[in-house]
Amino acid sequence: MMVFRFKQFDVDQSGCAMKINTDGVLLGAMVKADEPHYILDIGTGTGVIALMMAQKFPGAVIDAVELDTAAAQTAGKNFGNSNFSNKLHVHPLGFEEYFNHHPEKKYDLIVANPPFYINSLEAAGDKMNLAKHTDQTFFEVLIKAVSAHLASKGLCWLVLPVATASLVKKLILPYQLYVHHTINIHSFTDVDAHREVVVLGTIPVQSTTERFIIYNSPKVYSKQYQEILKDFFTIF
Repeated sequence: MMVFRFKQFDVDQSGCAMKINTDGVLLGAMVKADEPHYILDIGTGTGVIALMMAQKFPGAVIDAVELDTAAAQTAGKNFGNSNFSNKLHVHPLGFEEYFNHHPEKKYDLIVANPPFYINSLEAAGDKMNLAKHTDQTFFEVLIKAVSAHLASKGLCWLVLPVATASLVKKLILPYQLYVHHTINIHSFTDVDAHREVVVLGTIPVQSTTERFIIYNSPKVYSKQYQEILKDFFTIF
């Protein structure tokens, strides 16, 4: 299905190596922030998370960066076809180059569903490799950039595999970033978490943790999942 229809917008996935997935929509649905004015979506892909941010935070302006030119074009079309087109801006650049062009930019909220297969076998196809594979250096550079471009009370929300999340929590130590909250995502109640949503902030706080279950049983979504996505998915 190339066009995914949400309640308030549509997402055409043409030209995007990474299609809409559970990680991205869960991150978009879970994000909480106190009336952010400026939001950055790093690695926007189809633009789905940026569109969710536009729906969720009516007063915000959202910048979306995407290194893959074809994906950036698709995201731009999705933005232009939405009711939020005046507040969404796509930049066909990697985040490093984007910040080199805009060193003064500060964001109240940064969100990312980044590449995460560290030192693993490469997927078939250059586009898929770009979308899914990275190494530790990528996260070191990402954390440094987040630290430099978060506003004084800003938050960064990331969705990551569990092992990668552990790495990121270690990498933040020199950069005056702190783990505010962790959401452990499980497919079912009786299996280990396979993803973590990690919330980073510039202010030290007592870190908290919660558990999120996607399915009650195969193909039967949990109440948690339905509740968090009811404002976005047409099936709920």
